[in-house]
Amino acid sequence: MKLYGIPNCNTVKKARDWLARHGIDIEFHDFKKHGLTAGTAQSWLAQSDWSKLINRNGLTWRGLPDERKQQVCDSASAQALMLENTSVIKRPLLEHDGKLLHIGFDEAAYTKIFNL
Repeated sequence: MKLYGIPNCNTVKKARDWLARHGIDIEFHDFKKHGLTAGTAQSWLAQSDWSKLINRNGLTWRGLPDERKQQVCDSASAQALMLENTSVIKRPLLEHDGKLLHIGFDEAAYTKIFNL
């Protein structure tokens, strides 16, 4: 089980705290330290619509020039943006053996995923 995100992100903190409270050991992949491979981004985009992976409500997206935002219109352009700036990815992403289990954090969804 692997959780992808940025350690100072409040939503990632909530997810990590929830996992710790429930005694669930998980590998944390810090985008800032370890980046994102094209293969991982491609895998996620094959499993989920690009519009769910790009956080269009976040500061990073809002800080992009309008011209750059308009260029993101499909999986290929979303992947390019994700690799260019991992902060634009909705966080956290929960993955198991390459399968994307959840995007973001929701207590009810995590409870169901971990059968608690």
